[in-house]
Amino acid sequence: MTTSLGRMPVWARVVTAIVLVLVVLFAGIRLAVLPGIKDLFGTETHDRSGPTLLKSIQDMSRYDAASGNFQVVVDLEKDAKFLPDAIRGTRTLYVGAGTVDAYVDLGGVGERDVRVDKDRTTATIRLPQAQLGKPALDPDHSYAVSKQRGLLDRLGDLFSGNPNSEQAVQKLAVRHIGDAAKSSGLTKRAESNTTDMLQGLLHSLGFTEVHIGYGA
Repeated sequence: MTTSLGRMPVWARVVTAIVLVLVVLFAGIRLAVLPGIKDLFGTETHDRSGPTLLKSIQDMSRYDAASGNFQVVVDLEKDAKFLPDAIRGTRTLYVGAGTVDAYVDLGGVGERDVRVDKDRTTATIRLPQAQLGKPALDPDHSYAVSKQRGLLDRLGDLFSGNPNSEQAVQKLAVRHIGDAAKSSGLTKRAESNTTDMLQGLLHSLGFTEVHIGYGA
């Protein structure tokens, strides 16, 4: 026996499915705004994490000489072909804040890189050029300003293990922060700070002239 739904044309089935989805969404919204419902079905958070294990220890031989704070506004939009944004598509406006450290690797300095005159009053040191560390996103100061998702994307969030994931915009924010750090002059500041540190240290040891250079 063929049901009445099976005899419906294809377009009617699509419309019926959309209406059912809208009914479910609106019902969820009404439940969220009814007084007392939120408290009745509220959630509790329990931290049942296991102990933190020490995996390895590494000796650090670099001097972190400068740190830059950056902020970027990411506007990420994803569209679907042949479908309007109201049905399929996302757009997220995200403010990403993070830091990038600049350091000088002192572990690679050898005997040939350090020269001291016979009177021990003049020192010449050759160091590797400063490098940039990996950008670190600050979760306390990074946030989504707005999120727009199509109907199918909202429906997918209901069955997703990670709804409303911001991983894509976070990666994009990290990339933009890293690019900004490259042109910010942060490595030059790190080299200048390293020079000041070493000159002050060697002057306290009795050296009257201290020359610091960077690169090959």
